[in-house]
Amino acid sequence: MESVWNKSRDVKEFNPIDKNVKTDVLIVGGGLAGVLCALMLDRKNIDYILVEQGKICDKTTLNTTAKITIQQGLIYSRVLDEFDLETAQLFLSANREAFDMLCRLCEETECHFEYKDNYVYSIDDGKKIEKELNALGKIGYNAGYSKCEGLPFETAGAVKFKNQAQFNPLEFVSQISEELNIYENTRVLDICDKTALTDKGKITADKIIMATHFPFINRHGFYFIKMFQHRSYVIACENAEDVDGMYVDESKKGMSFRNYKDLLFIGGGGHRTGKQGGGWQELSDFVYRHYPNANEKYRWAAQDCMTLDGIPYIGRYSKNTPNLFVATGFNKWGMVNSMLSAMLLTDLIKEKENQYEAVFSPLRTVIRPQFAVNSFEAVTSLLTPTKKRCTHLGCALKWNSQEHTWDCPCHGSRYTKNGEIIENPAVEELRINKPKK
Repeated sequence: MESVWNKSRDVKEFNPIDKNVKTDVLIVGGGLAGVLCALMLDRKNIDYILVEQGKICDKTTLNTTAKITIQQGLIYSRVLDEFDLETAQLFLSANREAFDMLCRLCEETECHFEYKDNYVYSIDDGKKIEKELNALGKIGYNAGYSKCEGLPFETAGAVKFKNQAQFNPLEFVSQISEELNIYENTRVLDICDKTALTDKGKITADKIIMATHFPFINRHGFYFIKMFQHRSYVIACENAEDVDGMYVDESKKGMSFRNYKDLLFIGGGGHRTGKQGGGWQELSDFVYRHYPNANEKYRWAAQDCMTLDGIPYIGRYSKNTPNLFVATGFNKWGMVNSMLSAMLLTDLIKEKENQYEAVFSPLRTVIRPQFAVNSFEAVTSLLTPTKKRCTHLGCALKWNSQEHTWDCPCHGSRYTKNGEIIENPAVEELRINKPKK
């Protein structure tokens, strides 16, 4: 299993921190969101350090399909339903600003950047498409309608956003990160006030940004109940058609499509982490039926943090931590949301007013239907009798037979069969009773 981006990976290696240090701003986490935060702070001449437990952009960013779009599923009708017109308009405006900034940065690098139309389609529910188009009309965005003729099956219709984009994220990161103040192979174990305890020493900072995909500080913010993680799968095929655009099903169990060079990416087979899903077999069966001459070249899997209301959590970590900030819950749309996080958090670090702060605030209400679902899953897993339990909060682990890993259905931590951590929020390895020789 290897991401296609791994073949083009030429990212500079950075040294670990080997002593106690001080800085104005500490960024914990070296995915795209963390790297872009570092870039924005660097350009504002703000003193900062970024630390990453492994290699930068070696997990979530490495496994993205790298669509740059402000069209994030049928999100606008949802925001309009759950909030109000002003919030929906601010949400759109924030995404447009982040989209424009990221595209400008991409145009300054060689990263196979290209503009493509984006489509969110429905297989069998044209009313959802109509509702989204109506919502966008109220908000003030001129989207289009499409039947998605480029796909190998019929749809009930799609919402079309023109001139969205796609790129190679590892080529992009390799160029923007070279001169940044980054330290790799430095694991943050805990944060107390303005001090981060690492496996190499202590880092003292006036302000700290948590950009670790899923936040692991449990005593503040309650992210373990405000989010769950969703796993999805991708295969890249040769000798398949050029679909001339980016496509995603509005259903969580649907499929996505985009081209890269001579490859067609097909994504799908998704499920809540720790549950069962179609996985790569579902995708392989689809290719066999619809692209019989295609050859599978790469396969990989991605994991995404899903919030209660579809809007990311970007801002102050909790009410009781004024110097701690967070960027998480990108709901499968990490490219634009990473840029949005960097722009918004840079303003908050500078104590500059930002009109989007309230929209993305992690302190907003948790009274959403998904909160009850997350609570039920947590209680069920905690009460499930099993010897193998997650080191994060003790939930029962499930064996993932497709990827040969131990997965947590509560919060999405994952471990190798030998107990090493693959995905956070766990920070301690799983103790596996190895057979005696």
